[in-house]
Amino acid sequence: MKFCANLSFMFTEGSSILERYALAKEAGFKAVESGFPFGHTLDEVRQAKERAGIEQVLINLKTGDLSKGELGVTAEPGKENEFKDNLKVTIDYAKAVNARKIHIMAGKLTNATKANWETYENNLKYAADILKNENILGVIEPINQHSVPNYFLSDYSKAIEIIKRINSPNLKLQLDTFHLQHIAGDLSHNIKNFMPYVGHVQIAQVPSRNEPDSPGEIDYKYLLQLLENSGYNDWVGLEYKPASGTRDGLKWITKFGYNL
Repeated sequence: MKFCANLSFMFTEGSSILERYALAKEAGFKAVESGFPFGHTLDEVRQAKERAGIEQVLINLKTGDLSKGELGVTAEPGKENEFKDNLKVTIDYAKAVNARKIHIMAGKLTNATKANWETYENNLKYAADILKNENILGVIEPINQHSVPNYFLSDYSKAIEIIKRINSPNLKLQLDTFHLQHIAGDLSHNIKNFMPYVGHVQIAQVPSRNEPDSPGEIDYKYLLQLLENSGYNDWVGLEYKPASGTRDGLKWITKFGYNL
């Protein structure tokens, strides 16, 4: 099992994402993932990553004004050009840090219509075609309504239906077990059933979103073994909020019998 630190959630002891690359490396991580590095130029991010000597696995799509809670326009009719521009910028950043996965965020909407679903699917099809040429994997992630009210994609069945229809090796499912437990539960069966469509996995305890060994609903010692037994051998993103210091909270990894 390979773990990568999510720099948007972990090592917040560093004031910026640029500092967190080095903090992750110092803690023993070989790889990281992150949200889009708003406020930092492509060269700044590339240099921080290269100075740290660490791999970047995944980056989130550029999503707009975070202060307004914007999480993408992928499902908004009339904003197709904005989506394409955001995708292009994100691909440039991904290539700069050699990230081979992009999380294509859907956005927040109330009262979604058929037009929203059609726009979402058309934009994902466009993205899959572009990403194929760049040798980058696009992933989509259902996000639960408790954590992000009105997030457009919060249904695993719909996500997989879209992935099946687009039928591209460059579009898969991002399976965050934190969101899966909130949305659907039945983790053992769902993980086995969803695994053929999975391109990336993330973990956090429920409901606290803290370390996997913190009190909560998920037995992660069992679940991590289940992921391995189900054939997942890629990076597992640690998208959790450390309960106290990030490094102190990493003890669960050796406790569960793994290494960084």
